[in-house]
Amino acid sequence: MVIDGFFDMEQLVEQIITYSIVIIITVAVVVYYLKNQKKKSDIVAGKIEKAKQEGIYEPVSLHPVIDINHCIQTGACIAACPEKDILGIQNGKATTINASHCIGHGACFHACPTEAITLCIGTEKRGVELPHVNHNFETNIQGIFIAGELGGMGLIKNAVEQGKQAVENIIKSNKKQHKAEFDLLIVGAGPAGISASLTAKKHKLKAITLEQDSLGGTVFTFPRQKIVMTSAMELPLYGKVKLFETSKAELLDLWNKALSKNEIEIRENCKVESIVKDDGYFTISTLKGEQLTARNVLLSIGRRGTPRKLNVIGENSEKVAYRLLEPEDINGKNILVVGGGDSAVESAMLLADNNNVILSYRKPNFQRIKPKNRERIDEAIQQKRIDMRFNTNLQEINQDEVILTSSDDNKKINLENDLVYIFAGGELPTQFLQKIGLQITKKYGEALLKH
Repeated sequence: MVIDGFFDMEQLVEQIITYSIVIIITVAVVVYYLKNQKKKSDIVAGKIEKAKQEGIYEPVSLHPVIDINHCIQTGACIAACPEKDILGIQNGKATTINASHCIGHGACFHACPTEAITLCIGTEKRGVELPHVNHNFETNIQGIFIAGELGGMGLIKNAVEQGKQAVENIIKSNKKQHKAEFDLLIVGAGPAGISASLTAKKHKLKAITLEQDSLGGTVFTFPRQKIVMTSAMELPLYGKVKLFETSKAELLDLWNKALSKNEIEIRENCKVESIVKDDGYFTISTLKGEQLTARNVLLSIGRRGTPRKLNVIGENSEKVAYRLLEPEDINGKNILVVGGGDSAVESAMLLADNNNVILSYRKPNFQRIKPKNRERIDEAIQQKRIDMRFNTNLQEINQDEVILTSSDDNKKINLENDLVYIFAGGELPTQFLQKIGLQITKKYGEALLKH
């Protein structure tokens, strides 16, 4: 300020002090923010290091890949993810932490405001075998389509959406005149197959659905009390479904209602043996000796339809099972559960209340189980409700005992036993697919969903 040719020194000093205070506060806020971000980043770095040590850092199925050049650190992806610690912020950018826990919700993909996330299958080091399909869900054989878990989309909501989209694509390419008995034959009555069946009904296709086991596919094989994680979804001919944490029984009841309401019958316990194309349509043969014909075929079978066997002595015994359906009916037994994944851990805990349960896992620690399951199994082991045997392999199954071997010292461990449950994962039905003539490729980080 200039007053009569002179500076108003008092006002000038006040302005300097005010500006200085503003600068100091601004610097303090920035320093606090940077320190806070550094602290959070260090926490994420610690989680990543722990995930690497526990073997849960690398993805095993569908997972997010972040383009750091487009990430602006909104945290929307982290907030949207229903799982725990799949994603975090490190050095100002989103990153994966324990990617092996990702089950392909796709919530992060849809939440990202800058489209910086792509959902990929496999990694550069670890490939995942999948049948070849194009953007319309059609395979290398014209007229055969794939949706759901077999194509890499295991999550219920995603599988439901794929089943619907696949049928809509079939309708676009469908020839009205053909010699086949059905317009569409659907193999598998899991989430994708049920959605496809409803969509076919909606568009008045003459369709039939075959299921080798029971309605629900892989979901049916879950224990009755198992909680099924899903999210809001649109079920064709039924409407919006808001299920975020529900039981297997509730989910199966919902599907039964949707099918009954629309007078759709699923042919259960009907396994397809072969699919042969001839004269513009397909002949489908079942193990029961039936032959059906269809213009199009949709495969909505699971990747775990064939349990992986250990090929050990006595594995064909009647006391061996690969799924647990009614744990509440089993009491007072000596039970061996084999496996280190969520299915093995959940089954062991369901059986532990009324039985003597031993859990055998070939590795030194759990590597790919959900955080809630890890907390519960650790507690059960500490309370000695479950006898945990890490670094052990099942070698032999006898009538009244099982024999484990320790990988630490190669010693044999003989244990009294009544029942054995093996959860070693499932095998891609490669032989069946190759017999049909489908091309199977290994995906090394290939995008399944991208903007």
